[in-house]
This record gives sequence, structure tokens and C-alpha cells, in this order.
Amino acid sequence: VFILQYMSGFGNEHVSEDPRCPGALPEGQNNPQVCPYGLYAEQLSGSAFTCPRPTNKRSWLYRILPSVCHKPFKPLKEGHLTHDWDEIEPDPNQLRWKPFEIPKAPQNKMDFVSGLHTLCGAGEPRGRNGIAVHIFVCNASMIDRCLYNSDGDFLIVPQQGKLLITTEFGKMLVEPNEICVIQQGMRFSVEVFGETRGYILEVYGAHFELPDLGPIGANGLANPRDFLVPVAWYEDRQVPGGYTVISKYQGKLFAAQQDYSPFNVVAWHGNYTPYKYHLEKFMVINAVAFDHADPSIFTVLTAKTTRAGVALADFVIFPPRWGVANNTFRPPYYHRNCMSEFMGLIKGHYEAKEEGFQPGGGSLHSMMTPHGPDADCFEKASKARLEPERVADGTMAFMFESSLSLAVTKWGLQISNRLDKNYYKCWEPLKSHFNPKCK
Repeated sequence: VFILQYMSGFGNEHVSEDPRCPGALPEGQNNPQVCPYGLYAEQLSGSAFTCPRPTNKRSWLYRILPSVCHKPFKPLKEGHLTHDWDEIEPDPNQLRWKPFEIPKAPQNKMDFVSGLHTLCGAGEPRGRNGIAVHIFVCNASMIDRCLYNSDGDFLIVPQQGKLLITTEFGKMLVEPNEICVIQQGMRFSVEVFGETRGYILEVYGAHFELPDLGPIGANGLANPRDFLVPVAWYEDRQVPGGYTVISKYQGKLFAAQQDYSPFNVVAWHGNYTPYKYHLEKFMVINAVAFDHADPSIFTVLTAKTTRAGVALADFVIFPPRWGVANNTFRPPYYHRNCMSEFMGLIKGHYEAKEEGFQPGGGSLHSMMTPHGPDADCFEKASKARLEPERVADGTMAFMFESSLSLAVTKWGLQISNRLDKNYYKCWEPLKSHFNPKCK
């Protein structure tokens, strides 16, 4: 029985070999004339060869057959996966979606790839600058199929149902309240155990990294030791009926056939790997005197642009914590933002919208579109006794925030049929408390 094991550390230089083949890693060099066990050496580059050392990403894989052994790629129907941001007119309104519907098996069997639905995004993969937000809904495992993303990195947030993800580097089990990142070019296959749903943040042209901590100091937020990388695992499996390798390339899907499993990596070493992280490990930083710190204090991972301090995409969470600020309106403040904010809910009730915003749903507050607590939340928080209180117990909300102005797809606005047309009404009961005679 294979027991899931992991190595710890964010961006570390790891080495791993399947214990069935001790000594599979060549000693002292990457590319010997003959590799141990008759393996092939193959490098996977996640950055330009000449990147500075802190940003240089690559791994060496020692495999039974190299990845190049496949028939030509042919177009595959994308379904609702897209990067066409002009298929429908832009919509600047506050948008909220009810929980996205998971198809019922066995009438409608859908695996991770066929269950990908693009909700919004901006930029484009050919220019290596952009992001997309996808929803995945599935009820079946990928059988003799794997996917790799030629366009960018996937940050996967399961909301319902766990994912057993087989990668070229090994296996990861990713459950709700955990996240995983599958970086550009890495082949992976997803096994599910029933109705499964979640969110994906895709970035083109940057990799995720830990945010700088500045005056916080050396420790805090997501600590590097809590990120887990799988250990090497291989299968030497022939698939005479055809194994399908799917590439997401320039926003479209292509499929190639081969007669063996691509998960044939016996050993590997490098710093370019898939990884996972449990959101409960996040060390929350917060205001302990007065006022409301900006939500950037909740950033788990960031994908930077070339402009200092401006993210292509941030992954931000709102975990259980203590609220203690004095003389302060404690929920999120009313806000207009030069960034775009997509929010999802893994479990529980989000403090600023206890009704209507549900696990498995989402909201989008676009660039400069005003948003903030609903009327009920405002009235309660304005009158509350300001004692130390637990905030968000049993809840995990998150935000994908981007400096790009996001377009919503036709699936998001119409076909999904999950858009909450009454969202704007949650602010209608807000009334004026203005009294010029009372300071």
C-alpha cells in the first residue's frame, strides 16, 4: 500500500527517489551518459535559464520514457474553458453567484478537465501576462487522462470533496481548507470520491511566491515550513488502449495519445515542484489597538508584476481570529478599489454577508465598483459592545485579488444560471444617520 508522504518547505531544493529504486538519482551530475536503471534524464524549466538565482526554477526528472514519446496533438473541445474576454459586454455591477451546480452522476459523468468553467479573467497567455478564475465541478475521476497547463500556474482551492492528485513528482491528497499549486508544464491527474467542486486561480507569466513580511519580521502569515511537496512515485504501466495527455495551450485544449503512463518518474531533484498548504497553518496578523488593517495582511501567496508592490494576483484568506480593536467598526470597511476582487467561500458564514454568500458560490467586485458590508451587518457592528470576540470561527472565505480589470464570461453571466440578480438589494436598507447638530 502506498502511503502519502511529503517533504516540507516553500521553494526548497528537494531530492526524491522512489524507494523501489534506490540510487536512481545520478550522483554529482544532472545528465550522465547513462542514467541509473536505464532511465532518461529530462529537465523541466519553470524560468528562463538566465534568471537570477532567487527566481531560477527547474527540476530534473529521471523517467522510464521521456515526455516526447507521444502522437501529435489534436484539438479537443474546450467546453466552458475560455480566454475570450470579449464574448459578452463588460458588466461593472457588484456580482454574486449562488453555489455552482455539480452535475449528477451517472447521467452526466464529468471529470476535472471536462468540469472546468471559466468565470472571469484578463490578459492573454501568448503575451505571458494575465489571470483567469475558473470553477471546477466534477463527479468522476480522470481515467488514463492527464492535463498540463502550458499557459501558466493553477492555484486550486477545493471546496467540496477531496482531490487525490497524481503528478510527475508524486501524489498529493488535497482536501477542503487546503490549497495546492500545480505549476506551468507539470502533468497531473485528479481522482475524486463523489461530487466535487472548487475554485482555480490561473496566472500567466508569473509564479506564486510568499509575500515579503516587511516590519512583521522573519515569521508570520504563511510560514515556508508548512508547504508540502510530494515524494517520488512512479508507475511502469503500459496503456495499449491509449493514454490521453491534454495540454492547455494558448487558452485552448489539445489531446495527444501515448501508450504508457506519464507518471513514470522514478526520481527527481530541483526546486520547481507542485506543492500544497493547509490554510489552518496561517499565522494571522491583525490590529490590536484601533482601526481596521488592510486585508493585505491576510495574503498567503502572491504573483508579482514588474511594478513594486503591485500584484498580478494575490491569494488572500479570512481565517478564524480574534477581533479586539477599540472604538472601531470591525467588519470590512466600505471600499472602492483600483484592484479587482473575486471572493469565494469554502465553509461557514462570511462576516460581512451572512446571508446570500454561500459556500461554493462567489462574488466579484470589479475595479472601482463600490462594495462593503450589507445593511444588517452595518447596523449590528455599529451598536456592538466592543469586547474581544472570535471572528469567523468555522469559516474560511478567500479572495483572488488582481491589478487587472477582469471581464466576466458568458458562462458566468448567463449560461451558469447562478448569478444572483438581487445582490444589489442587500445595500438598499442602508439609511442616512447624518445629523448636523450632533457630533
